[in-house]
Amino acid sequence: MTSQIKKICCIGAGYVGGPTMAVLADRCKDIKVTLVDIDKKRINAWNDKDLSKLPVFEPGLKEIIKRNRNKNLFFSTDIANTIKEADMIFISVNTPTKTSGFGAGYASDLKWVESSARQVAEYSSGHTIVVEKSTVPVRTAELIQNILSESEENSFISNIKKSFSVLSSPEFLAEGTAINDLENPDRVLIGGEDNNAMRSLSGIYERWIPANKILFTNVWSSELSKLTANAFLAQRLSSINAISALCEATGAEIKEVSNAIGADKRIGKKFLDAGPGFGGSCFQKDILNLVYLCQYYGLEKISRYWEHVLIVNNWQKERIASLVVEKLFGTVTNKKIAMFGFAFKANTNDTRESPSISIAKDLLENGANLMINDPQVLPYQIEKELCKKESKIFSEKEGSWSFNSNLNECVKDADALIILTAWDEYKEINFEKFSKLMRKPSWVFDTRKIISKNSLKGTGIKFWQVGMGECSSL
Repeated sequence: MTSQIKKICCIGAGYVGGPTMAVLADRCKDIKVTLVDIDKKRINAWNDKDLSKLPVFEPGLKEIIKRNRNKNLFFSTDIANTIKEADMIFISVNTPTKTSGFGAGYASDLKWVESSARQVAEYSSGHTIVVEKSTVPVRTAELIQNILSESEENSFISNIKKSFSVLSSPEFLAEGTAINDLENPDRVLIGGEDNNAMRSLSGIYERWIPANKILFTNVWSSELSKLTANAFLAQRLSSINAISALCEATGAEIKEVSNAIGADKRIGKKFLDAGPGFGGSCFQKDILNLVYLCQYYGLEKISRYWEHVLIVNNWQKERIASLVVEKLFGTVTNKKIAMFGFAFKANTNDTRESPSISIAKDLLENGANLMINDPQVLPYQIEKELCKKESKIFSEKEGSWSFNSNLNECVKDADALIILTAWDEYKEINFEKFSKLMRKPSWVFDTRKIISKNSLKGTGIKFWQVGMGECSSL
């Protein structure tokens, strides 16, 4: 018999939990959905009357928040009571790559998953369905189950009845299109052993998702499917970026190559856009996780195969920074360079693992003065990324950076402009105007292939584009 779900708790109010629970509440008006987080500042931002201050930027998200918040969608720091009242709990916390200890640099740090499981074990009552939503290594559900099993046994001793069903239902969201991905998913995975619990979760999804798109697996297949999906997508991006360099060397054009191979139904058109390298919270972390798992199970050659996807990605970022220095007469010391875009992709304010970070650091190390612009990323986020403890220790030639929301001010007296994020406002730049503001000779480096070379005609600006290289004089 399936459980009737009336109250849902989501632990973790970040990039996954926020949009996922917002859409669920929007589609299931009879279910009370509460997101909890230990970060009071984040919860306050979700509750702020000014919807422009939401901690997550996603097209369509603020409209959903507006019509559901404080009706059946709530944001709270009261973790204990929310867990106690919940029939179903989603664990949607961060699982960053470990920076120290065994597996450092590869394995996921599961301290927040473990902490969440212990909170569920302590505060829950009755039967609770626990859904693993975070991206996690294979067999993480076993960790959760072991913690909850101890609580089950203790409940019999203390005469406080508790029981649990653990499911895996990973997210397959692309930042920038998360709301559409949630409302019209390609598929939804539910992994588990308890058929009743699986049907209870499926019954919620089926409120708006066709039943034939909901796939049932065991827990381990569900967890590994998430890692594998991200690894395959990242692999495609590294592959097309590798070919972009070959195009620049041979005179081929990457867009023409992408169109030709994408027309093959066996390959398809998606994820064939060359760029400065992939970023985001998942691709690098999940591949590192996959590498670690392969090493753990003695699959050394397989681990090296996946590791090379990351090697190519890092090489692409280094290649672009090096190319900028080379084109500017071999030095960027004290030269002003405008950087347009700091988010790892358009339509998100997420900067995690953004290629802009390592490119900026390389240019700063070479003495450049960066003027950074992004329509959704705030200066404190940039400072956080560029001043992390693990960042490089710069030499005496270390450059400087600042943020400016005015595009004209960014390029004034600049030697070069680098486009790193494909925001729409960057596609309509008036280069005739920019040419009068920039220092001569001036360069535009388009790492996202969003600028038409015709838009630079007659400006005298030198132009380089990923997958095409340096254009002839315009």
